[in-house]
Amino acid sequence: MFARSSLRKSSAVMAARAVVRTQTKASTIRCFSSINTSNKVNNNYQQSQRLQPLRSFHSSVSQWNAQIVKVPDMAESITEGSLKEFTKQVGDYVAADETIATIETDKIDVEVNSPIGGTIKEFFFAPEDTVNVGDNLLSIEPGAAPAGGAAPAAAAPKEEAAPKEEAAPKKEEAPAPAAAAPTPAAAPKKEAPAPKKETTAPAPKETESGSFTGFSRGEHRVKMNRMRLRIAQRLKESQNTAASLTTFNEVDMSAVMALRKKYKDEIIKSKGIKFGFMGLFSKAATLAMKELPAVNAQIDGADTVFHDYVDISVAVATPKGLVTPVVRNAESLTVLEIEQEISSLGKKARDGKLTLEDMSGGTFTISNGGVFGSLYGTPIINMPQCAVLGLHGVKERPVAVNGQVVIRPMMYLALTYDHRIVDGREAVTFLKTVKELIEDPGKMMLM
Repeated sequence: MFARSSLRKSSAVMAARAVVRTQTKASTIRCFSSINTSNKVNNNYQQSQRLQPLRSFHSSVSQWNAQIVKVPDMAESITEGSLKEFTKQVGDYVAADETIATIETDKIDVEVNSPIGGTIKEFFFAPEDTVNVGDNLLSIEPGAAPAGGAAPAAAAPKEEAAPKEEAAPKKEEAPAPAAAAPTPAAAPKKEAPAPKKETTAPAPKETESGSFTGFSRGEHRVKMNRMRLRIAQRLKESQNTAASLTTFNEVDMSAVMALRKKYKDEIIKSKGIKFGFMGLFSKAATLAMKELPAVNAQIDGADTVFHDYVDISVAVATPKGLVTPVVRNAESLTVLEIEQEISSLGKKARDGKLTLEDMSGGTFTISNGGVFGSLYGTPIINMPQCAVLGLHGVKERPVAVNGQVVIRPMMYLALTYDHRIVDGREAVTFLKTVKELIEDPGKMMLM
């Protein structure tokens, strides 16, 4: 009995131990399983965190693939301008170095060229907006030109617009069957525009009859461009600053016109330029300044600055306003060289191609209002210069020559000068010297 009971106890103990080992193994397996699961979750999280910057990088690359074109440096003294126009539209292809925009400043127009070839994605400004140097102007997505050039880019919107136009009638066709049933309803629709015309027609008649004159008295406003505003500012500054005084004289143009008639065809063939009056007057002015240097000077604070050179500003009228490109070192040029330089600068001014360097400086100005038929006028000094010579139209007038009344081609000359630095004697003598040199051009060879 004792042996059987002890055997039963030992077998029970062994069974209990087996149960404990089984439970321990199961819990250990569950523990390792939970650890592996947490490790997998952690690994997945870490992998997602590592991939997140890559995803954001790829999205940013796709977002910022387009290159930003900024407002370029325009000149040392110019920091802003007005956006005049874009030469392309969004979606157009633009080649490298092609002009895509024009910025208007108070002195010159600046062209913005594309740094790369690609498709325009976005404009950040609209025409007439004020832009500063360094502003983002537009974005271009780099790429090769389309097979058909820029034309397919322009044709794409037309192809897209065509389905829309075709789709529009389809929407209108849907209610058509319902509207087709009641035929009487169609008649009022046709008659509807008639009363509208009757009601709108008398309105203008009433306004016209209410007018005192019966003529149009409308008005419209046009914003002044930056160049015009700057010109107005400088002209008023000249009037407020300089002690301006004008002296006049008249010159017989017979000798100059005979010289011009004799050599104009030869000069056109050899030089390719027209032989005008500006070259002769410019040369005469530079020769007169040798004796009267104050006419070529300027005031700087409490000092008078005398120049050893003559940079002549030539007034040129353009659609945007008056500009004054400069002929450098006119005292060292021949008459024909001055004419050639003036012709080149005038063409650049009319084409809007003048640079800031073309207009900077200048020690003396010549304004030729005679090309527009002016008979008489008082030019305004171009500050900080101290004098301006005004030329006018050539008109045949009776004059006394050696006691005889004869008809001669005559021109009035006007010299406006700053009386703070130029005395009346110097101004009158200068103008008289120019007159004598023009009436006897051969004398220029002796000075």
